[in-house]
Amino acid sequence: MTSLHAPGGPPVVDDLGSAVPLGAGPVRRVVSLVPSLTEAVAATAPGLLAGATDWCSHPAGLDVPRIGGTKNPDVARIVALAPDLVIANDEENRRPDLDALRAAGLPVWVTDIRTLDQAVRSLDRLLTAGCGLPRPPWLDAAEAAWGAVRPLPGPARRAVVPIWRRPWMVLGHDTFAGDLLRRLGLHLPHAEDPARPERYPAVPLPDLLASRPELVVLPDEPYRFTADDGPEAFPGVPAALVSGRHLTWYGPSLVEAPAVLAAQLGAGRG
Repeated sequence: MTSLHAPGGPPVVDDLGSAVPLGAGPVRRVVSLVPSLTEAVAATAPGLLAGATDWCSHPAGLDVPRIGGTKNPDVARIVALAPDLVIANDEENRRPDLDALRAAGLPVWVTDIRTLDQAVRSLDRLLTAGCGLPRPPWLDAAEAAWGAVRPLPGPARRAVVPIWRRPWMVLGHDTFAGDLLRRLGLHLPHAEDPARPERYPAVPLPDLLASRPELVVLPDEPYRFTADDGPEAFPGVPAALVSGRHLTWYGPSLVEAPAVLAAQLGAGRG
């Protein structure tokens, strides 16, 4: 797919309000520092991707140069790839790395996504205003899929959602994954605790158990919880093993995420 970015248009800004100095010509080479954004670009215009992180696992068989991890990208390698645009996320990527890319003369677009509605708006702007592409059909499909979501049957259940172990860390305030789970009918006490304002608070296991969870939701990323690693820490509490990609990624996975997560949560609820 050919980029449709029109040169000479008004300046564009990213989700943080920072101006992105796009060149005079169309965007033809994009380096992505975020797995979900990599999938979004690949599903919309695969020919644009000039580089991606080692963690960019979707779409399957993605064949582009790898530039290190989200937290330790190889800045020199990215500069050598000569992208027209680098795309990043304020939570996933470190600002010193992004500043180094800007200092090398590369335009950097940073997303900031904490709710589903923000995800739709952000992806639309990134792909259309940033990359100069038409709004992709998969984004409309994702919006429709989540618009049809209804909470799981029964009263909202108190859920603990660990995202790390050693130490235990859970979903807290103002997170994209938390917004998705609330739409599916879960109540996240650690997202509403004024004593813990962090987005991903570290909470000792005894305190997690003391919150009297009715469900523990265990994603397979960033920590890879499994049937043998995680549920045993919450004796007597039903456990739902869920797809981390469908819970935390914003991109084409959002189309199938409501059905996938509802089925996995339903299985865990018993």
